[in-house]
Amino acid sequence: MSGLNNSQSSLVQVYNWLRVYGLNDSHSGNASIRVGDMIWITPSGACADTLTNTDLISCHIDGRIGEGASLDAALHIQTYQDNAKTKAVLHSHNPHTLALTMNGEDFKPVDFEGAHYFDRVPVITIPYENYLEDSPYKVSKSLQRHKACVVRGHGVYVAGTNLELAYKWTCSLEHSAKVALLTTKSHKV
Repeated sequence: MSGLNNSQSSLVQVYNWLRVYGLNDSHSGNASIRVGDMIWITPSGACADTLTNTDLISCHIDGRIGEGASLDAALHIQTYQDNAKTKAVLHSHNPHTLALTMNGEDFKPVDFEGAHYFDRVPVITIPYENYLEDSPYKVSKSLQRHKACVVRGHGVYVAGTNLELAYKWTCSLEHSAKVALLTTKSHKV
């Protein structure tokens, strides 16, 4: 049981870091981890500043979603179902990444680290009114082939074989987007 508690504590910590480091606002994004057949996910409308282990909602790999789970719970479950190696899924609202991809074009990092981690980051366009219906399939399919993807105008999704790797890629992507935007701006001056 302590392994589960450690996993839950780590998830709460990473969700808080997404807020602290400006990748989410106080009540945005979501995060999950898979432990066996159980998936622990942040609740809908969770506040990153006050979230605790006991606030996490349990879901099941078979598709059962616990009451109060994030609106993205089906997306997380679909991602775990489509790739057995995935153990963590993070959804953030990386501001530089979102700004850079509002044109709908895939992102190709210009910095060394970004290019090392991501050959490209696909950008998926989903009409907002179809988001809940279409996002599980479209995002999970993209995450089968890529470490990260962006839903245009909405946010970043990252799937990792562990929570630390998912967090690393989330942060690396935002850093690469910031470098790309600064590079573009410096060439216009």
